[in-house]
Parts: sequence; C-alpha cells; structure tokens
Amino acid sequence: MPDLVYDASQPMPRLIEIMRRLRDPDTGCPWDIEQDFASIAPYTIEEAYEVADAIERGDMEELQGELGDLLLQTVYHTQMGSEAGLFDFASVANAISDKMISRHPHVFGDESRDKSAEQQVADWEQIKAAERAGKAQGGTLDGVAVGLPALLRALKLQKRAARVGFDWPTTDEVLDKIVEESRELVEARDTLTQAEVEEEYGDLLFVMANLGRHLGLDPEAALRAANAKFTRRFEGVEAKLAARGKTPSQSNLQEMDALWDEVKDESRRG
Repeated sequence: MPDLVYDASQPMPRLIEIMRRLRDPDTGCPWDIEQDFASIAPYTIEEAYEVADAIERGDMEELQGELGDLLLQTVYHTQMGSEAGLFDFASVANAISDKMISRHPHVFGDESRDKSAEQQVADWEQIKAAERAGKAQGGTLDGVAVGLPALLRALKLQKRAARVGFDWPTTDEVLDKIVEESRELVEARDTLTQAEVEEEYGDLLFVMANLGRHLGLDPEAALRAANAKFTRRFEGVEAKLAARGKTPSQSNLQEMDALWDEVKDESRRG
C-alpha cells in the first residue's frame, strides 16, 4: 500500500497526514512540534492577506498557491486541536457545513428563494442573532472577534450598532464628527500626554472608518488602494531620480516633492 504522504489521488487526507507527521513528537519537525495556537495565529492572518493580495492583482496562479497556504493553516490548527482532544478536521468541517445549511434555509430547506438581496441579509442577521443567543451572547457587539485587524473590527462594530439604530442618519453628522475629532487631536498634541494623543488619534481613525461605511466604501479596500497608489508614485520618483544618477537618500524633500507632482500629473494624463 503506498504511503499516503505521496498519494496525490487523496489530496485532503494526504495533507492532514503530512501535518500529523510534522507534529509527531518523536519523528516530526522540531519547529512544527514547538508551535501552538497563539504562535501560528499570526501566520494564519498573514496567509489570508496574501490570498486577498493575489486576488487584487488578478494572479490566479499565485492565488492557487496562496489558497493552499491558507488551507494548511486550517489543517495546522485542527491537528493541534486533535492532539489536545478539542476538535479535529472532520468536526471543524462538519461544524461549518451545519452552519451553512442552517443559514441557507432557502437553499437547503423549504423557504422560498424568491426574496431580495436586502431581505436575505435581514434573514441572515436574524439567524446569526439566534446563534449568538444560543451561545449566551446577548449583547449587540458580542461575537465581533477581538483579534480582527483594527480597521475591519471598527467597521463590524459600527455595522452591529447601526442595526439597532445607534448610527448617524447622514454623512453630514459623520463629517462634523471628523472635524470635532481632528480639533481634539490637535489640542491633545499641544497639551496632553502621548497616551492621550494616541486615544484621540484612535477616535479619529474610528470615525474615518464610519465615514467609509456611510459612503458605501470598504475602508480596508480604500486604504489598500491608497497604499498601492503611493507605492506606484514613489517608485516613479525613484525612477526619475535614478535617471539623474541619484537615490532618494542623495536627494532632498524639495526635489522629491517636485518629482512627485510630475509623476502624479503623468499618471492622470495616462
């Protein structure tokens, strides 16, 4: 009988067996054996972002590899759960399958599929609210994971609060709040401690995320796009400096700022 580790005809059992062997306390990899849930969690987050990055760049070949890396993270965590007698891959897969069936009664049950997207979202939220109640999560904000990236968690918290009516009615009130928070940040910078400045800065970021929600924008996607634009333009500045035989460290702010404007104008004309 062939070794499962080398049997490509059973991809999922093969991957689970590979991870089991890597974690074997006697014959496994020393690094893998030392890991725990907390030490692996940052890699899980990183791999999820790399999946998103491949999608954003439209690189489907790389996406395949990144999805494999992300799948490995699930297998890693379920192997550790199995070793501790907490759960295993089968129980995790069955739990998400049960959840998807429960949350889609219009597909797997006898509910009608003839409903708007808005009604489907409302139904979804009712189902999730019932799930939270079953877990003794009665608060509006219960279940919003603390470990989420801060910008994403801010957005989720704001959406939850908005569902129960705790929200500004228009973007005008949000913009007014941004002006208020900006003023408080300037005052804090001039008169308060660094910790208080950080608090005011966080308040401003939180409201900026709320503005994106009110405008129908994804703050994370908008910031990623801004990062990409900055990268393109700064690389353009570096290219223009290189044509002059310089690097940024051999230039100054005045020269680089002028080149930045050139790059920006060229990108707009392009």
